[in-house]
Amino acid sequence: MNSIVEEILAGDQRLTGSAELVLQTAEWAAASFAHYDRSEVDAIARAAAEAAYAEAGRLAEAAVRETGFGVVEHKKIKNEITSRGMYELYRDHDFCSKRVRPEEKIVELPRPAGVVFGLTPSTNPVCTVFFKVLLALLTRNAIVVSPHPMAKRCSAEAARIMAAAAERAGAPAGTVQVIESPTLPLIDFMMKSPRVNVILATGGAPMVRAAYSSGNPAIGVGPSNAPALVDASADLEQAAQRIVQSKSFDNSVLCTNESAVVAEASIADRLLSAFARHGAHVASPEETALLRDYLFGKGSLNAEAIGRSAVEIGQRVGLRLPPSTKIIVTEIGRVGVEEPLSKEKLCPVLGFIRVPHVEAGITTARAMVRLSGAGHSAAIHSRTPSHILAYGAAVKALRVVVNAPCSQGAAGFATHLAPSFTIGTGFFGRSSIGENVGPQHLVNWTRIAYSDEASEAFGDFTGLEAWQNRPRLPVGREAPMSLGRLQEGADQAGVGPVDELAAIREEIRRIVLDELRAALRS
Repeated sequence: MNSIVEEILAGDQRLTGSAELVLQTAEWAAASFAHYDRSEVDAIARAAAEAAYAEAGRLAEAAVRETGFGVVEHKKIKNEITSRGMYELYRDHDFCSKRVRPEEKIVELPRPAGVVFGLTPSTNPVCTVFFKVLLALLTRNAIVVSPHPMAKRCSAEAARIMAAAAERAGAPAGTVQVIESPTLPLIDFMMKSPRVNVILATGGAPMVRAAYSSGNPAIGVGPSNAPALVDASADLEQAAQRIVQSKSFDNSVLCTNESAVVAEASIADRLLSAFARHGAHVASPEETALLRDYLFGKGSLNAEAIGRSAVEIGQRVGLRLPPSTKIIVTEIGRVGVEEPLSKEKLCPVLGFIRVPHVEAGITTARAMVRLSGAGHSAAIHSRTPSHILAYGAAVKALRVVVNAPCSQGAAGFATHLAPSFTIGTGFFGRSSIGENVGPQHLVNWTRIAYSDEASEAFGDFTGLEAWQNRPRLPVGREAPMSLGRLQEGADQAGVGPVDELAAIREEIRRIVLDELRAALRS
């Protein structure tokens, strides 16, 4: 007996032991959750969303305090959008019930992914946790949240709030879990675990590449470098107002923000004046040189500048800017690796490039996206449909925002694109998804297809539900090892007899794991 206990504890004392416990709990929760009906899922998602919404402001403050990135008021808005806002957007979408298409003689059954491993960033920590947890709950998946180490406290609290609310509303224990102390070895182990069914990766390029190379299915995003073309037909006051609004929102930590404006020369000076009227400081050539050195003097973006205000960044280079300054505009002469201000800048510093005509502007925007940000986002301010169409066709961006703030518009909050905090970059950006990620991406559909011969009658599926005669899996227990890995929808009937030693082993393991779970949650 002692050897059995030692064998169990030896594994769970290692780093991977606690990870296996988390993933096994998630796997069991996912298998049980997959049998819930739409009304039960709606109640759980609504409860989690409302609990998150109630803490939107407090967690916005916590995120800024922990990371130093962004603006509390703006993070609160994002937290509200990704909690109650996301629930209300998708509340009428059904990812739980069968779909019957009698004209095609097809029945479709939703199949949740199972265990989702959600990587979240430091720049948008709480809202991304809210977003990914709701995606999982709406689609009957379990999720393990892996926060960025720089934002682990606020992210973990966000996940715990939603987990508690979901469980109170009837979700299986362990449906929502979070890694309290993420480390690279632990994250790598979990990403490669066969218990993980899909990785939902939002973060830096190295982490996203690691997700894709893990051996598990992954939905990842790529870097951005959004150009914003302003042509001579644009409403310059509106364009300036919208670009400043976008670039200053949460101090420009959204990856969808404009990196540089490309302006036709005939309206460039008037556009710069409009920027100044709407809260921008237009930097002199000398100030631009100082900013270039501060932001990219060591070869890559200075992390100290990420999510800082324009006034703070100005102070770092010796500029005394009015407190009302929202962004800094830096005019540059070219795009390319030799001009770092044409790269992505997660701070309210905006590049500005003059071009002789629209065709040159399109070429310049293409060069920006080729430098970085392929497949991500671009914007255009124009009243000329032919220019807008040509721009959208030429620039390798899968979201082209027209006459709207790009930060909000490409993320689906100032346009009718799907609201999302995980932006797929498609084939251009070497991503598996080319659209804004939503709950539909965490569900596959089994399609039951009848013969297309007219003589073959389609069955009557009225009132029938999938798995309606199967008992719901018990909530909060570990799957017995002797049954192997429990698959969604698996039935325990028909399993052969288990010998006495195996039964003892399972009972001891259950007790030990229950104690470990209690310790981890305390």
